[in-house]
Amino acid sequence: MKIAKIGDLIEFKDGLRGIVEKINENSVIVDLTYMENYRELELEEKTVINHKNYKIINESVS
Repeated sequence: MKIAKIGDLIEFKDGLRGIVEKINENSVIVDLTYMENYRELELEEKTVINHKNYKIINESVS
């Protein structure tokens, strides 16, 4: 399992996407405002995702 880095774009839970803001031991904190429709989906701005439950879509360059 590859662990995301800060700034990576990840996908989880049937197509939701977000930018990793913080890495914890077992999870990442993700900013969902990357998605244009996050307000329509009535989501919070941030969420916590276990490392097992996402895939990296685009790695940050830093």
